Amino acid sequence: MDLNLNISSLLLSLLFSSIGLGYFLFGKRQQEYLFLFVGLALMIYPYMVSSTATVTVIGLALSAGPFVARFLGW
Repeated sequence: MDLNLNISSLLLSLLFSSIGLGYFLFGKRQQEYLFLFVGLALMIYPYMVSSTATVTVIGLALSAGPFVARFLGW
C-alpha cells in the first residue's frame, strides 16, 4: 500500500471524516439510516484513497448524497 500522504489530502480527510461524524450522530439520533451509513462511509473511505482529487470527488459525492436522495423522494 502506497502511503503518499500530503498536507492537502490529510486536511481533506479530516474535513470529510468530521462531516461523516456529524452525519453518523444525526442518523443515530434521528434513526435516519441513510445518514448513518453515509456517515460511516465518509469516516472510512479516506483510509483507502490517497489521491487528493479522488478524496475530494468521493467526499463531495457522499456529502451531497443524502440530500439528493431526499430531494428525489427516497
